[in-house]
Amino acid sequence: MLHTAYIGIGSNLGSREKNCLAAMERMATHESIALTSRSSLYETEPFGKTDQNRFVNAVVQIETTLTPENLLETLLKIEQDMGRVRTEKWGPRIIDLDILFYEDQIIQEEALQIPHPGIPERSFVLVPMKEIAGDYIHPQLQKSMQALCESLTDREKVRRISTSG
Repeated sequence: MLHTAYIGIGSNLGSREKNCLAAMERMATHESIALTSRSSLYETEPFGKTDQNRFVNAVVQIETTLTPENLLETLLKIEQDMGRVRTEKWGPRIIDLDILFYEDQIIQEEALQIPHPGIPERSFVLVPMKEIAGDYIHPQLQKSMQALCESLTDREKVRRISTSG
């Protein structure tokens, strides 16, 4: 059975745009994942730890036969294969892949939280998410991506650098 999920992508080390596009390509060529839509690339201010390079961020919509847990494992493997080393929370990273939504499921486990808990405050997620799925309803907040995006106070920190492909 196919499931729809949304994945947040970010990079602020090396060739940030190429890293994001390479991660999309790795997802798209995985036997259990089909990339069905992708946002533009956006340059954004760092979140949490602000004394680092700006990020390039995007959101993709996928269809997958993987369970949420197996999807997380697959995304962590892609990060690892691309050279991601986890050293500090919110620190610089070559690639970051987060499950934002998986269908309308709500999962609260130590290793996996869906919807991703930071979505309502993160313009670097909401702006690209709104671009590809503005009418999608957050399963906990019962608000659309469009409405959540409109309530942001820092949308100006997100600048489109390339169009969706």
